[in-house]
Order: sequence, then structure tokens, then C-alpha cells
Amino acid sequence: MAPKYQKGPDLKRFMDKRLRLSLNGNRKVVGTLRGYDAFLNVVLEEALDESNSTTNGSPTLGTIVIRGNSIVQLETLERI
Repeated sequence: MAPKYQKGPDLKRFMDKRLRLSLNGNRKVVGTLRGYDAFLNVVLEEALDESNSTTNGSPTLGTIVIRGNSIVQLETLERI
């Protein structure tokens, strides 16, 4: 029998850590994880768009919400 509720992702250990997210469309975003939900929607603070980086640096996005179904890969940039 299937469980009555679906358990969400366990990202507690990544909270307040710098992450690099690969998104569909070959986009990459780096930021500090501030929140998430059961659908893997994430809130990143101090986010930078690495896919459109120029010689002057990455465009600053600030605090953003990324929808879970657009996340392809999540990698930490800090030691856990």
C-alpha cells in the first residue's frame, strides 16, 4: 500500500550554504539557500546568474524563488 503522504526533499543540511543550481535551458545560478518546500521550490539569497556572466562579473539577482521542476542539479560550494 502506498504511503498516505509524500515526504519532501531533505535539504536541511544545505540551509544557509552557498549552492550552485543548474537549471533547464543551460542556466546556472549561485546563491545562499534560505528555504525550500516539498516540491523542491527553493529560495536563494544573494543570487548570481552565472549563465550570463561577462568580464565585469555575474549579474546580481538578489533574493529569488526557483521553481522545483526547473532544477536539474544542485551542488554545494561549501563544506557540509
